[in-house]
Amino acid sequence: MAQLGLVGLGRMGFNMRERLRSAGHDVVGYDRNPEVSDVSSLEELVSKLATPRVVWVMVPAGEPTRRTVADLAELLGDGDLVIDGGNSRYTDDAGNAELLGRRGIGYLDVGVSGGVWGKDNGYGLMVGGAEADVERAMPFFDALRPEGPREEGFAHAGGVGAGHYAKMVHNGIEYGLMQAYAEGFELLEASDVVRDVPAVIKAWQRGTVVRSWLLELLVRALDEDPELDDLEGYVEDSGEGRWTLEEAVNNAVPAPVLSAALFARFASRQEDSAAMRAVAALREQFGGHATRTKKVSG
Repeated sequence: MAQLGLVGLGRMGFNMRERLRSAGHDVVGYDRNPEVSDVSSLEELVSKLATPRVVWVMVPAGEPTRRTVADLAELLGDGDLVIDGGNSRYTDDAGNAELLGRRGIGYLDVGVSGGVWGKDNGYGLMVGGAEADVERAMPFFDALRPEGPREEGFAHAGGVGAGHYAKMVHNGIEYGLMQAYAEGFELLEASDVVRDVPAVIKAWQRGTVVRSWLLELLVRALDEDPELDDLEGYVEDSGEGRWTLEEAVNNAVPAPVLSAALFARFASRQEDSAAMRAVAALREQFGGHATRTKKVSG
């Protein structure tokens, strides 16, 4: 059994705490929502951890994460370790590592994939940082990753920043895959040849080259709403797709699928479409992301 402080108990963090605890680890969680928090403050969380301490941060990317890391730099000390498991931009990691390093505190950045299903299925983990810090945190990584060979659910991607870079590219791929399924759904819907669209998509789950977990989630969404009429085809983007496309431009890597998928999300905010309702349904299914339901007139 190992001890971990976990900051941020939202959709991902809450389920991660439960999975870690079910594996026998001692997890002290802090969240601004007192209904889910184990302690009342970040200071209390740190005080309950035995040294050397490990604190995993799961808060929104950007300023909330930078502020949390800065606060932990003041509360932790030499030999402690901070893990950023949120969707931070990889360019933030060097600054976080430098700030903590001045106090002798280690730093790892971890791309975490698995959405709201990770509690039962496990999370795919992509880690950046020093080998010694990775080995130290391995009991937590092994508890969180899916069952099976470690290398099929976990990767030490490289130095600081590599974990978040890998997750950024992962999410860019995700954009393209969802858009392909969504456009296929729209074409089937638009044609008068196919009479049972949900049945066709459900039949793709076994034996076909397009079978995947995302396809299973689309089937689940169609079981709940066969024409996805309850959803408005309005889809947000959380940043990673834009960052991936920027990296593609910076490295002269052609990325037409990603760029089209990202621009399709922009278009979704201007007009409703069956394809974007499918993307909205997929994001709700795998990540619990907010969706917009259609307003009922009358």
